[in-house]
Amino acid sequence: MASERLYTACIGSCIGSCVGLVLLALHAGAAAQPVPGAVSGIYTCIDSTGRRWTADRPIPECVHKEQQVLNRDGSVRAVVPPTLTAEERAVKDARDRAAADARVAQADAVRRDRNLVVRYPDEATHQRAREASADTVRLAIKATEERLRELEAERKPLRDEAEFYQGRPMPAKLKAAMDANDASVQAQRASSANQEAELVRINRIYDNELQRLRRLWAGAQPGSLGPMPAAPALAPVRPSKVSMRPAVPAAAAAPAQR
Repeated sequence: MASERLYTACIGSCIGSCVGLVLLALHAGAAAQPVPGAVSGIYTCIDSTGRRWTADRPIPECVHKEQQVLNRDGSVRAVVPPTLTAEERAVKDARDRAAADARVAQADAVRRDRNLVVRYPDEATHQRAREASADTVRLAIKATEERLRELEAERKPLRDEAEFYQGRPMPAKLKAAMDANDASVQAQRASSANQEAELVRINRIYDNELQRLRRLWAGAQPGSLGPMPAAPALAPVRPSKVSMRPAVPAAAAAPAQR
């Protein structure tokens, strides 16, 4: 009976030892697994306390410090940057976005300058384009001036008829005709002012282009001249509500006193 208990104890002890050895081996094997993405070599760093660390894998104590990966001869194979905090990562991301935007803007500037030189190889070509753009507006201005002359001609008989009613109520039909004429004149004058402003804007655009083109023709590198000046934003002129009718004398404006 005693011999059986001794045999059982020995068996249990052996099983426990075997299990412990297996667990130890598994733990060692897991620890020996390479860190995903890690560069093979000898890692070395100095932590925040000034202590130097050396290992065959990334060093957790230097996660926020720069780590060097060395070859067997001691030369530097690679440098592992420190892991950034959330705030540092946000700052870096913002800086990277700004740099990317700057690269895109520079590429756009180069493309714009190259296209400008291709479109206008000389000053004569640029001047012809200016005149073509301005001619469209000049034709509109001419049409507006012609319409104003027509409205003035239409107004003359209305004015002559209105003088007959000085001091008396004007017929509704005549008043409506004069009001319509007033509104049309004001609309045409506002249109004329806007057309003149558009002509100024077009000339400024071509002036800015010409200054840039002269430097590009002289050999300046595309994209090296900075941004193109923006065209002036001109507020549209709206028709005024001021009446175009001739002033009525005070004596005729009110009924005579009896």
